[in-house]
Amino acid sequence: QVQLVESGGGLVQAGGSLRLSCVASGRTFSSYAMGWLRQAPGKEREFVSAISWSGESSHYADSVKGRFTISRDNAKNSLYLQMNSLKPEDTAIYYCAAAAGGYPPLLYDFWGQGTQVTVSS
Repeated sequence: QVQLVESGGGLVQAGGSLRLSCVASGRTFSSYAMGWLRQAPGKEREFVSAISWSGESSHYADSVKGRFTISRDNAKNSLYLQMNSLKPEDTAIYYCAAAAGGYPPLLYDFWGQGTQVTVSS
């Protein structure tokens, strides 16, 4: 089992920045590919970004490419998402997730509780 706890969400104006964090406990963090996904009100959950076990590979949704940066610190069992140039359409609950399978992840095995990001226009 892996327990994931997100933090760093909040209210920000359009054009601003936020940094989300996700701390993992339980089994070895470095053995999991990690991802950030989000769900806006009335919409399906969607992929935002993923990073490989070592951090050497990463992927982004087209909607966030060039604005968001995913990173991880395996020594601290932590995953991050730096979000710059935020837009109102980025408003959503952001989830941290861990995948035990291959990279890039097709399915996620463990999920955090989510952190709310609200971007005002």
